[in-house]
Amino acid sequence: MQLNEKSKVPLYVELYHQFKSMIQDGKYAEDQKLPSKRKLATSLKISPLTVDAAYQQLIAEGYVYSVEKSGYYVGKRVELLKKKTSQTLLQDMDDVQEKVQYAYELKTNVVDTTLFPNATWAKLAREVLSENHHEMLNNLDPQGLQRLRREIARYLELYRGMKVHERQIVIGSGSTSLIGMLVELLGRHKKYAIEDPGYSKIYHLFKGNDVDLSLIPLDDFGCSIEMLRQKKIDVIHITPSHQFPMGIVMPIQRRNELLNWVSETSSRYIIEDDYDSEFRYQGKPIPALQGLDIHDRVIYMNTFTKTLAPSFRMSYMVLPEHLLSPYLTMSSYHGCTVPNFEQFILYKFMHEGYFERHVNRMRNHYREKIDKIIHLTSSCPKVSIEGYEAGLHFLIKLPSYMDESNIVDQIRKEKIFVSGLKSYVQDLERYYQGPALVIGYSGLSSNDLEHAIQLILKIISKNIV
Repeated sequence: MQLNEKSKVPLYVELYHQFKSMIQDGKYAEDQKLPSKRKLATSLKISPLTVDAAYQQLIAEGYVYSVEKSGYYVGKRVELLKKKTSQTLLQDMDDVQEKVQYAYELKTNVVDTTLFPNATWAKLAREVLSENHHEMLNNLDPQGLQRLRREIARYLELYRGMKVHERQIVIGSGSTSLIGMLVELLGRHKKYAIEDPGYSKIYHLFKGNDVDLSLIPLDDFGCSIEMLRQKKIDVIHITPSHQFPMGIVMPIQRRNELLNWVSETSSRYIIEDDYDSEFRYQGKPIPALQGLDIHDRVIYMNTFTKTLAPSFRMSYMVLPEHLLSPYLTMSSYHGCTVPNFEQFILYKFMHEGYFERHVNRMRNHYREKIDKIIHLTSSCPKVSIEGYEAGLHFLIKLPSYMDESNIVDQIRKEKIFVSGLKSYVQDLERYYQGPALVIGYSGLSSNDLEHAIQLILKIISKNIV
């Protein structure tokens, strides 16, 4: 054994590594005695303290044990079982193809980042660092920053017709944390349901929380009340202002039917997901279902991912008053999942009026895109677009004889990412409503969007008989 005295690594570390390697390689047998500290120090011409430091590290990690007045011995050898992996699998892992690069991505989970007010957000961030650094670095209320919740309550009253108190609002990092919290709050023993077709992530979130989950089909007005009764549902998650992905705006008659259904027993709740309600392009905004609820059985959810950017991962829910007490008990072992820094910035962004101006600017920009799409699709009479009156996606309905999967494949071969309606349907045998493309248009520039839609219409036209 030789030590490199010119090495930048301390001598005891180098000695420790050499002994560790020899033990792992089997050069020292289990329970074999190691050289004494004095003898090894003399042999290597180093201090006994250096040898002791190396031995102590080996003892701490379990490679060596000491026996009083006897010396140091090699510890028990336990080999890790080798992973059973075939050579073919290893080769396949080495040959993994790169992810397909699309020229245009018509996804529903992106926004136009060119509209984000970078300068304003940076200014507010500097102000927060200067004025709120002590508060920002400490723990906040599990429900989130009180000042931000107050601004959200004001916004909901002005724009969604909801009279709620800040104490009812809980801020969380997206639907993942909020739905997990709701399942814990309402109980896993209840029978839950979601719309079908619907957002696949919501389906997997509820299934991941190990609940009894049913799928409720849609008619022209939204989810079926008859099926809610037939399946004895306790909690239904719905998107009434702009159903995802069908784009249905639930009329007042169906809303009242839902509210009557939920009021029939104290075990029932509606989770209203109002995910893109800020973007309505025809007429006045549709009032939130929560604002019509006189029985306090609607749990309202919304997100800032559509109005700001998906990366912010900031959402919130409004709890009925009677759920606040059990929530406060539960919140004693929950913390807010949104960073304080972002909450303080968003509070200032809303309080100083920037948020409302930003949403108005985005709404006008997206309306221009929708108008252009309507003009383009008018040249292809065999297709129709639905659900474009609101939100950041719409459907291109295809002739019934077309093979949706085949059309999607043809479009993707042209380096355009698009999804078919089938990908959002959980029960294809019962609830599939015919071929359609789900078009998320918010992430592309106007020019790119126009080019992508023209290519899609060209492909569809080739398949028309």
